Amino acid sequence: MAFSMEFVDLTAFDEAPLNREPFKFTVVQNFLKPDQVDPVLSDFPDIPDPGIFPMSALQCGASFSRLVDEIQSPAITAAFSEKFEVDLSQYPLMVTVRGQCQKKDGRIHTDTPSKIVTALLYLNRDWTVDGGRIRFLGSKNLDDSLGEVAPIAGNLISFQRNPVSWHGHKPFVGRRQYIMFNWMRDSGAANRQISRHGFTARAKRLARGFA
Repeated sequence: MAFSMEFVDLTAFDEAPLNREPFKFTVVQNFLKPDQVDPVLSDFPDIPDPGIFPMSALQCGASFSRLVDEIQSPAITAAFSEKFEVDLSQYPLMVTVRGQCQKKDGRIHTDTPSKIVTALLYLNRDWTVDGGRIRFLGSKNLDDSLGEVAPIAGNLISFQRNPVSWHGHKPFVGRRQYIMFNWMRDSGAANRQISRHGFTARAKRLARGFA
């Protein structure tokens, strides 16, 4: 039985072009259906601290939780497998959430080798500032841009990690919301990252309690 897509527009994803050099990446507008933006943003978890948080550390509303369930569906894995020409069904999927950006975030990197394909679904109402706009790069140079994407709700960026999959953004401090999902090379790598992010979330909650 086909998985019914309540939140995600797989046609928009399928029709988005795939850039192949120097690494595979795609940019999708309205990956999140426009009529679902308001419900999802209303149910976005309260995240007062910077950092990446596993779903287990967050309290989310119903629409946000259903969106995450949809992201974790076989239909999404199949669509990304076809787009990136790699069978992702054999790999674990890790889902994390960010709500706040700090100055050091956005530094140029390629992602760790434990990640196969990375996707970020942005969930910000609007974006008028220069910082915080992700760039895919042709080298380890922020000015060597292959394209820039504002983190506006519904926009999705995704890429297949390789040694030159450089990306980053100009500094920004403040609310910058997204869901990140990564197909990982093995469950051990996924569990280690989830455990690390979960420990960080608990430490931040404790620090706020003693502040």
